[in-house]
Amino acid sequence: MMSLEKDTEKTLLKNRFPFRLGTTSYVIPADLQSNVTFLADKVDDIELVLFESDEISNLPDASTLLALRDTADRHNLTYTIHLPLDTWMGHADASVRRQSVEKCMRVIDLTRALNPFAYIVHFHGDSRGKFPSPEMMRWKDGHRRAVERLVQVVSPEDLCVETLDYPYSLIDDIVSDYGLSICLDIGHQLLCGAKPFEYLDLYLPRTRVIHIHGVEKKQDHLSLAFLPDGLLAGITNRLGEGAQTTRVLTIEIFDKGAFNESLILMRRLLK
Repeated sequence: MMSLEKDTEKTLLKNRFPFRLGTTSYVIPADLQSNVTFLADKVDDIELVLFESDEISNLPDASTLLALRDTADRHNLTYTIHLPLDTWMGHADASVRRQSVEKCMRVIDLTRALNPFAYIVHFHGDSRGKFPSPEMMRWKDGHRRAVERLVQVVSPEDLCVETLDYPYSLIDDIVSDYGLSICLDIGHQLLCGAKPFEYLDLYLPRTRVIHIHGVEKKQDHLSLAFLPDGLLAGITNRLGEGAQTTRVLTIEIFDKGAFNESLILMRRLLK
């Protein structure tokens, strides 16, 4: 592990890359707006990780939304919206599918005033692993029906379906048929033994957002210091080669130390 530099000003990278550099809305142990204020002069995009349950919710109220929009306007900042994780749009129970879609639609409606760069959605499997469901026809049909509702409230190209722990080829027909975009999660690919460059070769033209985070001993969302040698440079090079499409590269970590360390590594790519 590298030691953190004391001069954090040296690691400010806003507007320095041919893509929008981002991170999550949970880098410091504070609320949504406090994180956005802390990050606004350091990155180009912030992934708002939103959740809603009977016990707890971090969905922004009207005053917070106004503050988020004002901060974005003043700092040339964009937001990507990570739709709630506790959604199961391919579930065997129709009521669970319906509630999952409605939860996503509420968040989309709530955050519309922020003019998000993209919305990130998971097609969760019935269980973890390389095959998302023993009933693939039912599972895929549930996601098709869900997408048909979601694209009524958001442009298809703004809805990015994230790579998880199963081969993306299992859902690529849904993504393609509805004109959706892709969120390539490099950390997920490393965690499940996939090859990130093969995914980049296949899917980069349709990708709007890339999540990147280190992995060690089956733990992900670590500092970029935990990436394999050459991977970070290889990815950023591809994003810069004649890029005509604006993309977001999100350092998907949830810790200030890991964030600062990752910025140091990103800065070295500029030399």
